[in-house]
Amino acid sequence: MADAISIKFDANGVNAALDGLTAGAMKNVRPAAQAGAQVLYDEVRANVAKIGKKTGNLARSIYQAYSEDNSTKGSATYHVSYNASKAPHGNLVEYGHIQTRKVYLGRDGNWYTSKTLLPEPKQVGARPYIRPAFDAKSKRAVEAARDAFVDGMKQVTG
Repeated sequence: MADAISIKFDANGVNAALDGLTAGAMKNVRPAAQAGAQVLYDEVRANVAKIGKKTGNLARSIYQAYSEDNSTKGSATYHVSYNASKAPHGNLVEYGHIQTRKVYLGRDGNWYTSKTLLPEPKQVGARPYIRPAFDAKSKRAVEAARDAFVDGMKQVTG
């Protein structure tokens, strides 16, 4: 009869290490997403600054916000956009529009739309600020998110 050889492997240490990595990854998801969003936010603000301003409402309305509704345990979503209640004209600037009424600057320094129709409607061209930001910086945003995630994981793993 041959002698028996037995090998015992205790996976508790490996499981604990993997649990630590998983917890570290979960901890770093949101900061990584925010780092990517920051790149896009900065570019959107720069694009709005290039347009110029009449009141500054559009520039003040640009935001980035964490979205709990669109995030999950393992993913984080940030929105970069403009606040439509602060700058209701934001979509008109982004996409252009047809102007049918006269506009004027009031004594108080605010712009108003008159009830007077223009003799002929006029096309106001788009001055996009969100789409070009995405086109110009989406790759950099992904890199920033990846770099933030890797840096965070280096702190977890030592």
